[in-house]
Amino acid sequence: MNISVIGSGSWGIALSIYLAKQGNTIKVWSFDEKEKNKINEEKKCVFLPSIDLPEGICCTTSYEEAVKDTEMILHVTPSKFVRDTIKGYQAFIQPNQIVLMCSKGFEAESNLTLDEVMKEELPNVKYGILSGPSHAEEVAIGVPTALVVASEWDEVIEKVSNVFKSKLLRMYHTKDVKGVELGGALKNIIAFCAGAAVGLNFGDNTFAMLATRGLVEITRLGMAMGGQSKTFYGLTGLGDLIVTCGSQHSRNRRAGELISKGYSIEQAKKEIGMTIESIDNIDVAYCLAKKYQVEMPIVETVYNVLYNNLDPKEAVNQLMTRELKAE
Repeated sequence: MNISVIGSGSWGIALSIYLAKQGNTIKVWSFDEKEKNKINEEKKCVFLPSIDLPEGICCTTSYEEAVKDTEMILHVTPSKFVRDTIKGYQAFIQPNQIVLMCSKGFEAESNLTLDEVMKEELPNVKYGILSGPSHAEEVAIGVPTALVVASEWDEVIEKVSNVFKSKLLRMYHTKDVKGVELGGALKNIIAFCAGAAVGLNFGDNTFAMLATRGLVEITRLGMAMGGQSKTFYGLTGLGDLIVTCGSQHSRNRRAGELISKGYSIEQAKKEIGMTIESIDNIDVAYCLAKKYQVEMPIVETVYNVLYNNLDPKEAVNQLMTRELKAE
């Protein structure tokens, strides 16, 4: 299949590598001329420097060239750039093409999930959401992985599942688009907390507490917004939470660790050098909890650490001394 990948970050390139090795032809769009040249001339990506890109991948800075003559468009940009990037290529989409959103997060200005942004910008396009526990660094080298495609259209589910499935990547599917979106977006915030626990030298008990109670909060808000409870205990909820909280690959966990050690938000962003979705989206989660009247003490506490100068150690104290209640 001829596939377009909109975004040349680590996840976009990891997906490109995987799909090219499955025999597909990949056209990557990048906003950066230097990145384009590095991919085309050196067969390298700055975000996955140890990996040589296989044949079948080329890069362009032209939306029209990236989208032209492809059957599927994978959108893989940070959430804050999703709408503007879609505006860049929407005029070139053909009726037979589907769009697969591979980004996770919210649009901060509107508090919309990314599927809602797609509905506004691509009202006549059939689309799906790809999510699940999948570090780019591992997918790129063929570590066995399972992903989920969510879509209201059966043909999208079938097409995406068939092009992605292999001995290295197992595909599942669901029509719970909202649940998959929210699991992928909200787990980053809990991963930030897991990193803070590492930075404060807490142990496994603290990690388990944060992951478990964090999943409760994700499920509460997710169901209030229309997601199905079972989705949050599957790959795109619990699975993604485990991988993001527990791995050194996780930039969200790393950000929490840095900030718990006294780094400012800007210092953490500079140190990590890539988009940190938890920091970009915590205020959205905080606002949605208020809007839907959902109790989310972990989210509220993280918000206060980032934006109201709450000391991380005091944040832990506040969470631990809350009124006792049934689980």
